[in-house]
Amino acid sequence: MFNLNTLKSVALVGMIAFGFMAQARTAQAAELETLTVAGGCFWCVEADFEKVKGVKEAVSGFAGGSVKNPTYKQVTAGGTGHYEVVQITFDPSIVDRRTLLDLFFRSVDPTDAGGQFCDRGDSYRTAIFAETPQQQKIAKAAKAKAATDLGQTVVTPILGASEFYPADAYHQDYYKGNSLVLTRFGPKRQASAYKAYRKACGRDARVKELWGSAAPFAGS
Repeated sequence: MFNLNTLKSVALVGMIAFGFMAQARTAQAAELETLTVAGGCFWCVEADFEKVKGVKEAVSGFAGGSVKNPTYKQVTAGGTGHYEVVQITFDPSIVDRRTLLDLFFRSVDPTDAGGQFCDRGDSYRTAIFAETPQQQKIAKAAKAKAATDLGQTVVTPILGASEFYPADAYHQDYYKGNSLVLTRFGPKRQASAYKAYRKACGRDARVKELWGSAAPFAGS
């Protein structure tokens, strides 16, 4: 039969074990990193990077502007200074920042300063947001490699840290959504509407034209 001291010992062991598990979960969470990039339509960037092994989440949103909590309409109308961006959360033990940046450059047209593909305007320009000097160094190296591989000038800016504002729920995971939406192609489920938009916008065709077999996501 347990006496009081035995019960206290069991309780103490349980508390210690719980503490170790909590610390392990915290350490695991702390290992994750984020990368914020602008690559035109955030639906497409999100869809591309959620396919990458080691990416835990990709969230569509806005960064780089001067207005707090901007709406999608405000950003696309212009004047807020924001880019459409995707914040990528990844496990660096599986995929590193440089690899993600190399994939990013080869999934966009980094020679276009006026937008991306059919989406024109400041909010659709490409950009990389680097929060530390080390991140700046990695981004600059990836940009230089992209320019060398293309043999063209890469206009994608490497910007400093900027507050990230998630877009509303309608824009998250749009590429795999099942809601019925009215589009210029007629009523479609979101996933079908996304595919039709991406093809009509010429994203994959242009990326293949630029990068050829090095394009990681075109047509996927």
